[in-house]
Amino acid sequence: MTYIDGFVFAVPTANKQKFTDHANLGDAFFMELGATRVLECWADDVPDGKLTDFRKAVQAKDDETVVFSWIEWPDKATRDAAFAKMMDGSDPRMDPEKNPMPFDGKRMIFGGFTPLVELPGKG
Repeated sequence: MTYIDGFVFAVPTANKQKFTDHANLGDAFFMELGATRVLECWADDVPDGKLTDFRKAVQAKDDETVVFSWIEWPDKATRDAAFAKMMDGSDPRMDPEKNPMPFDGKRMIFGGFTPLVELPGKG
């Protein structure tokens, strides 16, 4: 069954192109390792909540934009193997010295999820 990795983080708005370049390098690596789909979504309509919201969750500053991303994998085993390869340091796209994150990774929220409901997509 499909497995999903989800991420929410804040990127300095001025770094949108740097983020896009960073994501293109890393996301291509995920696809090579078996991901079936990767989406990087730049906030467009993210309202402030009364108790909590996306901006509060990642402590976004006024000059930052929230990004909501996910990676779809065919199954958890493929994801786990990909993450092991990602962490082994063998690919320069995963080297923070060569492809630094253009945002504060300490404020990123992430996790792995097993879908409960999955409707067919287009096609």
